[in-house]
Formats: sequence, C-alpha cells, structure tokens
Amino acid sequence: MNRGGSSPSAAANYLLCTNCRKVLRKDKRIRVSQPLTRGPSAFIPEKEVVQANTVDERTNFLVEEYSTSGRLDNITQVMSLHTQYLESFLRSQFYMLRMDGPLPLPYRHYIAIMAAARHQCSYLINMHVDEFLKTGGIAEWLNGLEYVPQRLKNLNEINKLLAHRPWLITKEHIQKLVKTGENNWSLPELVHAVVLLAHYHALASFVFGSGINPERDPEISNGFTLISVNNFCVCDLANDNNIENASLSGSNFGIVDSLSELEALMERMKRLQEEREDEEASQEEMSTRFEKEKKESLFVVSGDTFHSFPHSDFEDDMIITSDVSRYIEDPGFGYEDFARRGEEHLPTFRAQDYTWENHGFSLVNRLYSDIGHLLDEKFRMVYNLTYNTMATHEDVDTTMLRRALFNYVHCMFGIRYDDYDYGEVNQLLERSLKVYIKTVTCYPERTTKRMYDSYWRQFKHSEKVHVNLLLMEARMQAELLYALRAITRHLT
Repeated sequence: MNRGGSSPSAAANYLLCTNCRKVLRKDKRIRVSQPLTRGPSAFIPEKEVVQANTVDERTNFLVEEYSTSGRLDNITQVMSLHTQYLESFLRSQFYMLRMDGPLPLPYRHYIAIMAAARHQCSYLINMHVDEFLKTGGIAEWLNGLEYVPQRLKNLNEINKLLAHRPWLITKEHIQKLVKTGENNWSLPELVHAVVLLAHYHALASFVFGSGINPERDPEISNGFTLISVNNFCVCDLANDNNIENASLSGSNFGIVDSLSELEALMERMKRLQEEREDEEASQEEMSTRFEKEKKESLFVVSGDTFHSFPHSDFEDDMIITSDVSRYIEDPGFGYEDFARRGEEHLPTFRAQDYTWENHGFSLVNRLYSDIGHLLDEKFRMVYNLTYNTMATHEDVDTTMLRRALFNYVHCMFGIRYDDYDYGEVNQLLERSLKVYIKTVTCYPERTTKRMYDSYWRQFKHSEKVHVNLLLMEARMQAELLYALRAITRHLT
C-alpha cells in the first residue's frame, strides 16, 4: 500500500517541488526547464568556484587521496573555496566510508542513503546508490527497506529522531538496538552508524544550502522526476520568477542599503565588544536571554519562508518521490521547534553537563577508534577558520559572528551554553539570516536561491559557503551530543 495514501497512477498526475515539499498537478502545464546555471552550484557563479579550483593544486591532491568516487564532485568543488577545511572534511568522510571500522562497506553507504532520504536529498542518494553497488552491495536492497536485513531496518527510528528531533532520543532507544538477539547492534557498530547518520543529515543541509547542482551525468530514476534541480521552487516557476530574474534582483537590490547593512553589522560587533569589556551579564540574565532567543526562534520561518508563494495553488498533502520514500518510514515526521508553544516544557540540554570535548569525544574514540580525533579536528577547523575579512573589510575579528552562528543552531536544538550571552544572537543575526539558518538546518529541502541571496548582500560567496560549513558542523555536533549522551546513559 502506498504510504502517502495515493496510488502510483494518481501520483503520475503530479510534479513535486522538492523545496517546499508541495505538489502541482501536471495539468497546470508549467514548463520546467533544465538547470539555468552551469557549474557546481545554482547559487554561486561558476567562474568563482572554477577559479578557486584551478589555482589550488592541493584540492586535486586531496581528491586523489580521499575521494571515494575518485572525481572532483560538485560538493568538493564548492567546499574547495576553503581548502583547509576541505582536507579535514574529506579525511573524516573517507575514514567513515573506507577505513577499518565496525560496519561492512555496503552498510555504510546504505546508511548514508537512509540519512539523505530524510531530507529527500536525491544528490546524496544517487551518489551513494552508486557507491553501494561498487562496494558489493546487494542490488535488491535498493528496492526499499522491506528488502534489507531487519537490523538495518531497525535504524529507522533513530534515523528519524536524529534528523528532525534529536532531543527525543533516550537510552531506551539505544537499549532496543543493542539488546541481545540475532538483529542486535554492537555498541561500536551503533556508534559508527550514528556518526554516518549525523554526517549525512548535516551534509544534506550543506547540499541544499549551497545550491549544489546535480552531477553532469545523473542516472534517470524511476518514479517522480525531481524538478527543482536548482533548489528552485515550482512556486517560483509558477510565478514566472526564473533564476536569472531572481539573481538580478538578489545581487543588485538596494546596493546602498546592503552597504549600510554591512556597516551597521560592523558597528554592532564593535559595540558588543565594548559592552563585554565594561560589564558582564549575570547568570540569571544569561539564562533569561537564552529562553527569550529559544522562544523567538519559534516565529522564524513559519511566516517568512513562503510569504511569496500563494498557498492555495498547492495541494495540502505532501507527496514524496517514490524513489526517495522507499528508504524511510514515517515520511511526514519533521522538525518541530524545541520550545513549542503550549507543550510540556522540555529540559534544556546544558552544554556544560555533556560536552563534545569532555564526554562525546572520548566515548566515540573508545568505541570507534580515531574517528573522534578526525571529527574533533573538523569541528575545531570550521569554528576557528577565519581570513580576518568581512566583505570588503580586512583585519576584522569575526570570532563573535562565528560563535553566534554556531550557537544559534544549537539553540534551535535546545542546547544552551552557560557562558554565552544569547543577546548577541539578536544583535548580530538579522531576520533574513535567521530564516536562512533555520531553513538550512531544520528544513534544508525548502532552501531557495532567494533565501540565499536575501542576507549579507555585500559579502563574498566564499563567506556564505563558510556560513554553510558552520551550520553543517553545528548541526552534526548537536545530533551527536544527543545520541552520545543517550549511549552514555545506557552504559551507566
């Protein structure tokens, strides 16, 4: 039976928008063109990425050394705007997929497919279907979850919770997976699986947030055609807003305004630094500011994301592509705000009680040797990465801004740092940037070029890619903290 409640023949009457997860009837007669942009990203001019790659021989060396596909794919090309980070990323990903570890190689790629499917990320699914078969995976498994071993199927629940509401993961979920029996997981296997799931959920955020284009030779899949090949909404196409028009309005819109926006941000950073030196907020005040920011994050996205798309044009039911939904259960399950209105108050995850540095790192390393070191290097790399520039300004200390981005993601996942003043988030992150962050982190498949263009209009594309790297790693770390805390509680 079709989980979406509609028959395959009925499904053939629809086109799917992978961004807003709505469908249009084919009889609307919307002409959908091929990608209007060339190159690795629909959001970044091709010449900017190509220039970075031609200059940098290091990127080519890294691809030869650490790429499982053996080619310079679109993700790598966009990440190569930050070669230092790219090295950490490729080394840790290569270790997860290819080096000695508790899980067989085909399992690793199938878990990557399951993780990417939670966000309908066909780019990553196609990549790992290919790798799954190359590493000796059983082709029949690609027909869907009912064809895979029960123990892989048992990962469904933790995949779903990690991707959308990791704060709901408890030691009971862990016990269920590791209990004795023929389908049980050993703890090292489970840690390997959790690392892969978190990695690919977060990487889906990067793919959508950076507008990664399909590779030039994608295989044609059965089922629905994914038509928003450029991460552009059918809604936009229906309103005749093609990519060229949108990029014109995005790049030229209010240059004077965006310059003053940049100056205002610089001024706020300076003022915050001075206030910090003058007086420190009390613990009580810091706690109040966190709760305020957490509640305010409720109102981000819900109204903003779709303000330009008339809801009545779409069917209410979400239809997920048949070739994606076969790898997941409960496709309607998604992110819900940690601080939901009217719900019983969930306890905040106090970062000091369970940190990556003091707890998560050692647990991961003990159960899945060396991955802890590689992940730690990657987290530190992205957090500390700086060129001391902001758009046209040089010799700028961007630490405050990087911390605000990282901590805002954790705030949306209910993680609080006692020593951080969350008032800074409101001062440093404008509304359009908050909408973008929440979309990329929590509903990445809804990201559009318009959202990407709408914030920091005077900043370089490489700086926006840096933002996406920070969001990706903050998300991965948040998922790992919840999962590893549950494993620790199971062990104690």
